[in-house]
Amino acid sequence: MATEKELHDFGKLICKVSSGGFMSREEAREAYRQVILNQQPELQQGAFMMAHIARGPSKEELAGAWEALDRYDTAKISVDITGPVCDIVGTGSDSLKTVNCSSPAAFIAAACGLPIAKKGARLVTGVSGASDILEILGIDLNAPLSCAEKALSKYGICYLPGEAFLKSGWARLIKSMRFTSVFNIIGPLTFPCPKTNSIVIGAYSPEVCEQLIDVLDGINIPAALSPYGMVEGMDAAFGMDEFSPCGVTKVIELRNSKIENYEVTPEDFGIKPFDFPSIASRKTAWENATLINDVLKTKHDSKEADFFCINAAACLYISDLAESYLKGFEMAKEALSSGKAYEKLEQLKEIQGR
Repeated sequence: MATEKELHDFGKLICKVSSGGFMSREEAREAYRQVILNQQPELQQGAFMMAHIARGPSKEELAGAWEALDRYDTAKISVDITGPVCDIVGTGSDSLKTVNCSSPAAFIAAACGLPIAKKGARLVTGVSGASDILEILGIDLNAPLSCAEKALSKYGICYLPGEAFLKSGWARLIKSMRFTSVFNIIGPLTFPCPKTNSIVIGAYSPEVCEQLIDVLDGINIPAALSPYGMVEGMDAAFGMDEFSPCGVTKVIELRNSKIENYEVTPEDFGIKPFDFPSIASRKTAWENATLINDVLKTKHDSKEADFFCINAAACLYISDLAESYLKGFEMAKEALSSGKAYEKLEQLKEIQGR
């Protein structure tokens, strides 16, 4: 536990941040190190995290927080893979709660031949997180990381639950936190698979998309997409941390340190926009998991299937397996309708299942 001086110094930092002051990269790294390693009382940790997210973190502060999480809390897997390895994940905390998308999109993209090292966690603000869904579908969240290594090496897909690769800090915090924090931003930026060289990472606001890409560029990730999806006819302040089949998606693309901002529409994937209720989260994690299983298994021509496929297409595009979003969508639909995407779920369960 912290000394009286360390308690006092951390309290002064909370006051500084809450009154609008900014930390250096080193100060942020040290502050989040203390949070991650549980070296401050929970009251001080919570006050600091809320003050920081309420004021709004800077690029340098996010980089420092990411360094703390990567250095002090992230276990790594080792695989012998060359070429593209992709991750797809969202920050959560978005205002439009959709049925979980990144997990089925991961199976679909993997079925197209793209190795996917998918990470995720339990819910923070929605109905279900990736870990909640995959646990219902038969994945053992307590399986050792060596199983994820084996699954990725053998079948080109693995699941890396934050509860497993985040050794103490975030795994501890996420069990009790029910508010947005900097961990919503930097948590999805962890790389438990160091071979990962491309990522689709959705965010709950366009501003956070920019922050994510800035951090990814700063840590030399060569390729990334950060989407913020919207719904036609709805206020732009209401969005989703995925590519939207219901309207325009704002996208920030990173390729070899070049950053580009643009918009895509459902028509860019070859589909017509449809109403949001089709992809809205169901009332329970069980219902969401059942829907995902049904889409992967048989409901290949549903609106939910198109939602999953446009996001899988983004993985194929940013990893250079598809030259356009349209081509990626065509590849994704074919993989889904052939049954290969459902097969990826079965293969994952074979190694990482209960």
